[in-house]
Amino acid sequence: MTAPPRPPRSPGPPLVLVAALGGTIASLPAHDGRHASPQLSGAELLAAVPGIERLARLEPLQFRQEPSGYLRPADVVELAEVVRKRSSEVDGIVITQGTDTLEETAFLLSLLLEDTVPVVLTGAMRNAGQAGADGPANLLAAVRVAVDPRVRTCGPVVVFNDEIHLPHYVRKGHTSQVSAFSSPGLGPVGWVVEDRVRLPLQPRTRERVPLPDGPPTSWPRIPIVTLGMGAELPEVVASGACQGLVLESYGAGHVPGWTVDALTAVSQTMPVVIASRTGSGELYRHTYDYPGSETDLLARGLISARHLDGLKARLLLGALLAAGVQRGNLQSEFDRILC
Repeated sequence: MTAPPRPPRSPGPPLVLVAALGGTIASLPAHDGRHASPQLSGAELLAAVPGIERLARLEPLQFRQEPSGYLRPADVVELAEVVRKRSSEVDGIVITQGTDTLEETAFLLSLLLEDTVPVVLTGAMRNAGQAGADGPANLLAAVRVAVDPRVRTCGPVVVFNDEIHLPHYVRKGHTSQVSAFSSPGLGPVGWVVEDRVRLPLQPRTRERVPLPDGPPTSWPRIPIVTLGMGAELPEVVASGACQGLVLESYGAGHVPGWTVDALTAVSQTMPVVIASRTGSGELYRHTYDYPGSETDLLARGLISARHLDGLKARLLLGALLAAGVQRGNLQSEFDRILC
């Protein structure tokens, strides 16, 4: 379904808010050409992109200036509130940040925001002082996507290397390549080519997680445990020091038989979500049946993350717990949001 066109918020070219959070896209190296750190403001980022002013009127906002690994869920909740407050005043919003947690910011925003205005996230794999820095091209493409009214119904999207990705699927899959972002199992839903936005795939209507008014006083502590051959559950799982657990299991949702009793005991005290360590694909529900199979684990009350990887399953569980969802309703909420 094509989004109905919406007139600009004010006469003239569309107005785009550019919220800058730091990261590689804003980083410059020291005099030795190494040891880069976030230094460039949002206004400086925009000034470095030739022709970007022809796409829209641009309003920079310095929301943070730090590596993306410093960001916490509470920062994203605060960012979502900024987006809500400004969405009635602008025609699109671009968010620039570091790539280390970009996929997590995008996914959490997708759980929190209504489809009121296009929201686009981007960044860079090369800092602004490197040859072939990709930040300006990514920012130009992001603004181009943000002024396209069709993008509004997609929810927040990631624009990187001229591709448009949905936050449920996008992952950073390489430490340094400019093509580091992809969506395993789905691919991009659109792309930018010859100054045009192509959007052949329109996502379905998204479901949200309504958090209580105001920022949460604390975010649930939820570790991610990844299983390997011969794995045992770490002691932190049974220590009671966390409010939930995400277990990155083998394949389509399997664990060693000798961990089943411990997992069952833990699931009596906190929600345990099963994701796959493969990073893509849907978890099974009833294909295998042995101690530690997906059928066995679900029967014991563990929660299926369906197609989410562990990082996103952790954020969804945290958002649901912060919203006050009871443990007995968590699987149905995962199913509602991920249907």
